[in-house]
Amino acid sequence: MTKIYSFLSLFFLFVSAVNAQNDITIQGTIVDVNTQLPLELATVYFTTIKDSTVIEYATTDKNGAFRMNIKKYDKPVFLKVNYMGYQTYFEEYKGLTESKDFGKIYLIENVNALNDVVIKTEAAPITIKKDTLEFNANSYKVRPDSNVETLLKQLPGFDVDNDGKITVNGREVNQVLVNGKTFFDKDGAIALKNLPADIIKKIQVSDFKTKKEELSKQESTSDYSSINITIDEKKNKGYFGKVMGGYGTDDRYEANVNLNYFNNKQKISLLAASNNINSTGFSMDDVFDSMGGGRNNTRGGNSGGGGANGKGITQSNLVGLNYSDDWNKNLIAMGSYNFSNMVNENTSKSNQQSFLPDGNIITAADSKTRNENTGNNVNFELEYKIDPTTRIVFTPKLSQSRTNNHSESSSISVDENNNPLNNSNSISDSEGNSTNFGNSINFNKAFEKKSRNLSFVLSNNNTGSNSEAINISNTFFEQGDRPDEIRNQKAKRKSSNDSYSADIEYTEPITDSLRVRFGSDFDWKSNTNDEKTFRIDPSTGEYTDFDLAFSNYTSSSQNSATPKVGLTLQKNKYTLNLDSRTSIVNFDNHSLYLNNVTDLSKKYALPFASALLRYKFSRSKNLSFKYDYSNSLPSATQLMPVVNLNNPLNTIIGNPDLHPVEKNSVNFNFRNYDFRSRSGYSVYLKGDHYDNDIVSTSIYDESGKRTTTYVNISGVYNVSIGANWNQQFKTGAHILRYGLGLNSGYSFDKGFTNSVLYNAKSTSVSPKVYLSYDYGELLTIAPSYNLSYNETQYENSSSPARSNVVHRINLQATTYWPENLIFGNDFGYTYNSNISGNFKKDFYLWNTSLSYGFLDKKLYAKIKVYDVLNQNLSATRTISATSIRDEENTVLRRYVMFSLAYKIGNFAGAGEKGKRREREY
Repeated sequence: MTKIYSFLSLFFLFVSAVNAQNDITIQGTIVDVNTQLPLELATVYFTTIKDSTVIEYATTDKNGAFRMNIKKYDKPVFLKVNYMGYQTYFEEYKGLTESKDFGKIYLIENVNALNDVVIKTEAAPITIKKDTLEFNANSYKVRPDSNVETLLKQLPGFDVDNDGKITVNGREVNQVLVNGKTFFDKDGAIALKNLPADIIKKIQVSDFKTKKEELSKQESTSDYSSINITIDEKKNKGYFGKVMGGYGTDDRYEANVNLNYFNNKQKISLLAASNNINSTGFSMDDVFDSMGGGRNNTRGGNSGGGGANGKGITQSNLVGLNYSDDWNKNLIAMGSYNFSNMVNENTSKSNQQSFLPDGNIITAADSKTRNENTGNNVNFELEYKIDPTTRIVFTPKLSQSRTNNHSESSSISVDENNNPLNNSNSISDSEGNSTNFGNSINFNKAFEKKSRNLSFVLSNNNTGSNSEAINISNTFFEQGDRPDEIRNQKAKRKSSNDSYSADIEYTEPITDSLRVRFGSDFDWKSNTNDEKTFRIDPSTGEYTDFDLAFSNYTSSSQNSATPKVGLTLQKNKYTLNLDSRTSIVNFDNHSLYLNNVTDLSKKYALPFASALLRYKFSRSKNLSFKYDYSNSLPSATQLMPVVNLNNPLNTIIGNPDLHPVEKNSVNFNFRNYDFRSRSGYSVYLKGDHYDNDIVSTSIYDESGKRTTTYVNISGVYNVSIGANWNQQFKTGAHILRYGLGLNSGYSFDKGFTNSVLYNAKSTSVSPKVYLSYDYGELLTIAPSYNLSYNETQYENSSSPARSNVVHRINLQATTYWPENLIFGNDFGYTYNSNISGNFKKDFYLWNTSLSYGFLDKKLYAKIKVYDVLNQNLSATRTISATSIRDEENTVLRRYVMFSLAYKIGNFAGAGEKGKRREREY
């Protein structure tokens, strides 16, 4: 670790020294030409004359002053100043080779005596409004049929990977809004894939805030970013959408409907999808539709070769409805409804080697499963402005689900000398239903004094579930005198979980830059679990014999009061947040098992503390450091000394002497983006250290059966470090993007097996390199390579060091020539070096698509082939501190599909009042 810290220190010293040699300072003041008054929040920026690339930008302060540190540039540039209601100022310069003070720059207000004349100023490509970075969508060219995701990839500092993860200047985005409101879900996967780019006016980026932080205007404590997509007013009234259907070999099919109606503030969207090709969300690619692999592996749902979690083949039926509107000037409403029915079928086989101090156990297993899940989810949000200083937000959520599962499995375990230990087989069928209701109420009152604030947050979450399961299993023990276990049981389970919380906080400004917060959190949690098991009566064939050994009733309640205090110091360059709280907890547990009552009550005083420092060197260069100390309680299952016999090969019992887990975390991030060279890099370092961590410990008998309990372990930790660098180069019709990434980690784990303490030291390294090239609107090529190396070394274990290397190569290519013809290819190769000999080490996955547009590209006919080489497979190796597991699951194989897609759209300009003449300046 010392070497890592030394390297980082030297790296930043080097970067700072290089930047200091090449930077120059540009400054000046923006004023009104007539009043001579300063103009605050005017955007000042330099662009290249050749292709209008933004070199650097800044906004003016309350005195109209701007200042920017930029690298020297010896080619012609434009200086431009943009301010709402004023004509754009621009002036040409031969270059930026030395520091310069421009003095006063005068702007002319747009004034015209003719009422029917609209004067348009040039919109700046990038604008800064306080802490919001705003991109003008019209300044970035994309194909006419592109979606929002394609637009984001054109914006400087943005990166969207194959998994749909968005980063802006090195910060991950965890919320995407449309006109300030959610569009189905906050992660934005549906919006990015389904909204067309040509209706977008602006892309706004800001720090992500919780609803409480947003209402109270507090500084963000998150290290994530939020994106708000604003719709062009001229495209904000009308309808648009797409309907697609396809059928292929092996009875593969897919159908998608995407319909949107916008009427200024009111927006209604309907999405529907049905397929049996493992697409479990609404995300759809214009080239491959819902077909998996490559560019379609997005957060909107798994679309890859496997089903849910990459395992099996899933048939999905989905319907989604999204609504948002401003009911009046003080009341905003938004909501969504989602229906889903998914059936996943999978066949798997696995080999697992479990490490023991005196030898290893090898287990080979096979299973066949069918899992059906039907769900209904309703989300709603109402925001009401009681008066200009008081707002209240209601966010109720209701969900209901039904499950129907069937599984068949078998396993055989042997020791390292191939002596049989045990074998088992089982068949199980289960049905269940669950209902959940959650709600939060956010109330915020701002006072006349700036930053003085009072907030209440009330929330509840209530879940109830019922299930029935029939389990028929046979377990045979080959060693010792343990009797075989033959089970034919029916279990009925009923459970409930209820939680309520109240959060009150008051903020008082001490000075303009210093604020103090104090308040308290109150939490009430309770849960019950009632399980009744019945053996089959051979004489009647009915499950009527009550089985005490497999029946149990448990309940627990947890009440806490948490007084808290916090401090915020905010300056121009940095923000410091300090928070501290102590949670006073009563934790009561109850169990009725084998007619014996067990009660366990615990009382805790748990401290928490956090510190967050953010420092801004410039608009696009910043660092953050966060420290967090926390405590977490063991669960009721881990605490209660009650036997669980559900698994015939693993008996589990809790430990009432467990202590709370203490965790210390640090998180360091540095990000820098240079708009002139369109390049940026980020570096991060994270670490967690645990005392009294809770781990399971097992004792194996001679037949391979385990008895498991829980213990506290101290001194375990993990560290991760990584860096990313990317650059975009643009000349004429050529756009080249490329980047490098490195993620690495080290962890030190401890545990007990057969009462022997072991240590496991794990190292992981994952470098990647990626590139994309666009030639105008004719060609897109995107190759990438990723390597994952994992190694684990053991102490006090019979296992030697284990390692695994996975290579992944991917090439995406799409041509849009000749006119109306789209030819897309996704080619991938995966090699898994150390997977066991029973599994194939490598495979190719090649998908191809050919489509032609008719009726002015409104109708597309398409033929596509999934897994052209018929080699797709799902083989994985998982290395843990106590075992190595190789697993293979069912995947989709080659199919051919023909589909038709039709686009619709009709927009009317919003707020048009007669004919108007437009004049540009």
